[in-house]
Amino acid sequence: MHRRSLLRLAAAATATAAASPWRLAAADTARGGPGPWGELLPPNDDGIQLPRGFRSRVVARAGMPVGNTKYVWPVYPDGGATFRTPDGWIYVANSEWVAPNGGGASAIRFDRAGNVMSAYSICSGTMLNCAGGATPWETWLTCEEYAYGHVWECDPLGSRPAVKRPALGTFQHEAAAVDPARKLVYLTEDVPDGRFYRFTPKKWPSLEAGALEVMQVRDDGTVAWHPVRWPNPGILHEATRHQVAESTEFRGGEGVAICRGSVFFSTKKDDRIWQYDPEAGRCTVLYDAAQDPAKQLSGVDNVLGAAWGDVIVAEDGGNMELVLVTPDGVASALLRVVGQDDSEIAGPAFDPSGTRLYLSSQRGDGAGITYEVSGPFRRGGPGARA
Repeated sequence: MHRRSLLRLAAAATATAAASPWRLAAADTARGGPGPWGELLPPNDDGIQLPRGFRSRVVARAGMPVGNTKYVWPVYPDGGATFRTPDGWIYVANSEWVAPNGGGASAIRFDRAGNVMSAYSICSGTMLNCAGGATPWETWLTCEEYAYGHVWECDPLGSRPAVKRPALGTFQHEAAAVDPARKLVYLTEDVPDGRFYRFTPKKWPSLEAGALEVMQVRDDGTVAWHPVRWPNPGILHEATRHQVAESTEFRGGEGVAICRGSVFFSTKKDDRIWQYDPEAGRCTVLYDAAQDPAKQLSGVDNVLGAAWGDVIVAEDGGNMELVLVTPDGVASALLRVVGQDDSEIAGPAFDPSGTRLYLSSQRGDGAGITYEVSGPFRRGGPGARA
């Protein structure tokens, strides 16, 4: 690991530990309400409804070269993240399809002004790469979403080959989130009776070996973790999610993110956002569409923790929105993509400055469009503006 990565890993752990805890101020689960930037305006030329003061551009289209490069953007772009470089940043995105025309993960490198410098593959030969997660040591964890799927650790620069990490389990992976303060990795499973997992590396921050555990949520909301007996069951043992009878079923695990010390993850079959508080040892429902008169969120998918403290949720279907959920208990639309009703929003990630947000319409134009949205995003705390 490079010295710069070690320094950032230490800084990330310190920041995570020092951040004020994420606590819902409302007495009940979050509800739909007005957003911090006002109403969404009519669709712009990209077919995106944004608040006043925001703008968008297309940075890649599936099946076409990225910018002036020769690299063809893969179909069905999904989970993504950004990584700082000395001269700009990199956005990486999965492809939820199969090789040779999809799968794996790709990267777009930008200069400080946001111009595309290059584009390339960082993982190939894998399949149905859905979501994933960035690590504080500057790698990308890409997750395969099929019964015998794995997590692969990728170099955003593309200078080192992707490495399979079997210790993180063999199952229908969806997403991963690294907690540097507690030295853990959290993992979701996208099946109707999926489970929620955590992985403790044997030697931090290596993901080569360690302990995989599955969550049990008791009736009072308190949590217990149980060791998985066979993290890589193959055809010889029970599926990972069925190995611990006490473990809790989650109905279609999707995105997972860490924000202000809490772990947030989504389940699409019941349109819920869950909050796990490691300090309190409790897991509760943060948002439940069945309890929201406004039905603000549907088809919950990727989850992103914003630097200012809100949680951002992407919709798979529904009315194709990115939705903010605040500690004040308000869920509101950040943006909406129109005219692409057979698609989903995927891969939301801010650039290092926090002023540019990347996302994809996974099946926009039939195969996928990746956008950049810029504007006065809030930073520094509720009510703050960039």
